[in-house]
Amino acid sequence: MGFGGISIWQLLIVLLIVVLLFGTKKLRNIGTDLGGAIKSFRKSMKDEEGSESQQPPQIENDDKKEQSAGGEVNVAQKDKA
Repeated sequence: MGFGGISIWQLLIVLLIVVLLFGTKKLRNIGTDLGGAIKSFRKSMKDEEGSESQQPPQIENDDKKEQSAGGEVNVAQKDKA
């Protein structure tokens, strides 16, 4: 038996039809493009993981402090102003 109830002969017939429809050159180009896209995706994921590990984790505490352009401002001080 093949994959999910599909025999090897059925897979070969489908492969033959695809080759006849698109041609080997077009299939080779599609495979090359797909491989390049996967390679660049993996590289960008690896680069992103490296940049996240270099940055220190930021603790967010929305109840007590708010971020502003000038730095941290206490909420109690902001209400008095």
